[in-house]
Amino acid sequence: MDLTYSAEENAFRMEVRAWLEANVPSAPLPSFDASREGFEAHREWERKLSEGNWGMVTWPKEYGGRALDLIQWLIFEEEYWRAGAPLRVNQNGIFLLGPTLMEFGTPEQKARFLTAMASGEEIWAQAWSEPQAGSDLAAVRSTARREGDEYVLNGHKIWSSRAVFADWAFGLFRSDPGSERHKGLSLIFFPLNAPGVRVQAIPQIDGETGFAEIFLEDVRVPAFNRLGDEGQGWHICMATAGFERGLMLRSPARFQMAAKRLVELYRKHEAECDPAIRDAVLQAHMDAEAYALSIYSTASRLIAGGKIGAEASTNKIFWSEMDIAMHRTALAILGARAELVRAAPAAGEDARWLEGYFFSLAGPIYAGSNEIQKNIIAERMLGLPRG
Repeated sequence: MDLTYSAEENAFRMEVRAWLEANVPSAPLPSFDASREGFEAHREWERKLSEGNWGMVTWPKEYGGRALDLIQWLIFEEEYWRAGAPLRVNQNGIFLLGPTLMEFGTPEQKARFLTAMASGEEIWAQAWSEPQAGSDLAAVRSTARREGDEYVLNGHKIWSSRAVFADWAFGLFRSDPGSERHKGLSLIFFPLNAPGVRVQAIPQIDGETGFAEIFLEDVRVPAFNRLGDEGQGWHICMATAGFERGLMLRSPARFQMAAKRLVELYRKHEAECDPAIRDAVLQAHMDAEAYALSIYSTASRLIAGGKIGAEASTNKIFWSEMDIAMHRTALAILGARAELVRAAPAAGEDARWLEGYFFSLAGPIYAGSNEIQKNIIAERMLGLPRG
C-alpha cells in the first residue's frame, strides 16, 4: 500500500483545513443528547456543513456531496477532528443509512432522503434492537403487515440512538408472519412523529438521553419507505452493520486525536505517574496508528471494487477495546481528579476523559456486542463449528 498522499489529496487537505478554521464554532456546542436546544444547535452545524458541500463528501453532488473517494473522506475526518469540530448528530443517517441507501435504494428514494439527510433537515435514529432481541437481531418480533400500498407497523424497539429528538428512524420488521430468524425481514423507514409512534427517553449513565424506547401501534407508512425488496432486510442490515463496524462510524481520526491528547496529558503529569503508565500511553498511540492503517487498507480495497465482509467484526472489537483502554489510562494519570464532572468548577478539560470513559463502556455493546462479533469471526472467518 502506497502511504504517500498525492498532490491533489494534499491540496484537498488544505482546502478542508481552511474551511474548518473559518467555520468551526469558537465555543463547544451544548450536548445534542442533553436537550432539544443542544440537538438543534448541532442540526444548525449540519446545515452549515451542507452549505459548504461538506455534509458527506463521498456522496454524489446531486445529493449534497462532492463525489470524492474514501481516502479523501479519511483526510476530511482527520482535519475535522484536528479542528475540534462538533460531533455529527446525524451519524446514524450519513454514516450508516446513507451508504446503505446508495447501494440498495431506488433513484426516487435517494432523491427523497439523501439530500435532506446531508443537510441536517432530517435527523435519523437507528431502531434495530428490541427487548427480546438485543444482540440477536434475527430474533426481532416487530411486524410490518402489508395493506395495499402501505405497511402497518407494530412492535417495540429499544436502545434507539438519537430517537428522543430525531425526525426519522430506520428499523427491521418481520414482514412475513410465517418466517423465522433471518428470513422474512424488511428494512423500513418511519417518521417519529407519525400517529401511533411513542418515544420514551432512556437516560444514559451520565443522565443524558442518548437512547430511547420506541413503541409502534398500527403505524402506517407507504410501501415506498421499504428499502430493497420485501424479505431482503437481513441482507441489507448486514451491509449497514459492515459500514458501522468496519469503516464509517468510528473513523481513525477520532482515536488518533484521543491518543494525541493522552500523550499530552501524560507529559503534563509524567513526574507523578507510575512507570507502567508510560507503556499504556505508548500502546494507545500505537493502537490508534495501527487502526488508521487498517482502515486506509479497507478504504483502498473498497475503492478497487471490494466489499466489507466478516472482517469488519475484528475492527469493531479492536476499536471498542482500544477506546476503553485509552480512557482508563487517562483516568489513571489523573488520579482523584478523574472523578470531576463537567459541572465542577475545577474540572476544566480533564472532565472530558470521564465523559469519554462512560461512553467508551458502551463500545463493546453497540454495533453488535463483542461476544457476537467473536462468534462471527470464529464461524465465518476461521470456519470453526458452532458450539
